[in-house]
Amino acid sequence: MVTPEILVPRLGDLLIEKGLIKPEDLKRALQNQQQKADQGTPVLLGYVLRELQLIDQETLDQVVTQQILELQAALRQSNMQLEQRIQERTQQLQNALEKLTEHNRLKANFIANISHELRTPLTHIKGYLDIFLEGGFGELKPDQRDALQVLRRAEERLERLIEDLIQFSLASRGELTLELSLVNLNDLVDREIESMKPRAYSAGIELISKVSASNLPVKCDSEKMSWVISHLLDNAVKFTGRGGKVGVVTDDRRGSAVVEVLDTGIGIPQNRLDEIFMPFHQLDGSPTRRYGGTGIGLALCKQIIDAHHASLRVFSEVDKGSRFVVSVPLDEDEKSSQ
Repeated sequence: MVTPEILVPRLGDLLIEKGLIKPEDLKRALQNQQQKADQGTPVLLGYVLRELQLIDQETLDQVVTQQILELQAALRQSNMQLEQRIQERTQQLQNALEKLTEHNRLKANFIANISHELRTPLTHIKGYLDIFLEGGFGELKPDQRDALQVLRRAEERLERLIEDLIQFSLASRGELTLELSLVNLNDLVDREIESMKPRAYSAGIELISKVSASNLPVKCDSEKMSWVISHLLDNAVKFTGRGGKVGVVTDDRRGSAVVEVLDTGIGIPQNRLDEIFMPFHQLDGSPTRRYGGTGIGLALCKQIIDAHHASLRVFSEVDKGSRFVVSVPLDEDEKSSQ
């Protein structure tokens, strides 16, 4: 809606432009208008012009009507220009998104292809290491066996890394498939805790578990969910110094099976919590960083959890530790039958 207050600033100029009043007439009218305002009786410029008999009502109405039409035309033109700019910007963003999507697709394909290519030579390395360790090429001296054990552990680490890369590339392309089955989440947690005990012991870390006494039936891909739990435990141990503690808690909370992985490690700054789920991103990106890794572990954890329509949250404080919380919907039918 166009109001008189909008029209007033240009009204005098328009009247002069049309030759209906002179500049000195406008000046006199404005002074008169200011005097009335100072006296506490503000009035519109058109009223003052009529009062001073500088213009009649009919002429004033015609000028005001013309100005309204001009303002409406200008508004329509401005809206058209704005809409055009919005369309252009939307198209630019769409083009950028398409390029980013294509870039991510190419990156995922590259990772998948390289990972598959690495599998073949790694299989040969693993096979010959097994033969050596089993004495297939003769009896080994203690120092030779120790050296081969180191190589075997390095091979296993590479094997896990390649598998992680393959799974991440599948998830990035929307090809992450789940083989759902009904499992007790406590069983998965117990198994991963047992697997982690030797590493925690060698790192001088106390591993504590508090598993729920009641079953936690969930429908999930047990292999992938186990991988998530294992990775969270692995991270907790990696980022906790000797003498620290890592804990695992499971519970039934408001219809969800909850797994918490807690540690007394280095913690994460509050303003960087979201970064930890970014693929190929390390909080410490320096070449001399203390902790290794590719930066895809937590990103893949998040993708797996999201695929289960579950949630993964993190709470942390620098130098005090972190707490990762996985919440998976309970299978209510199975839970009610217990």
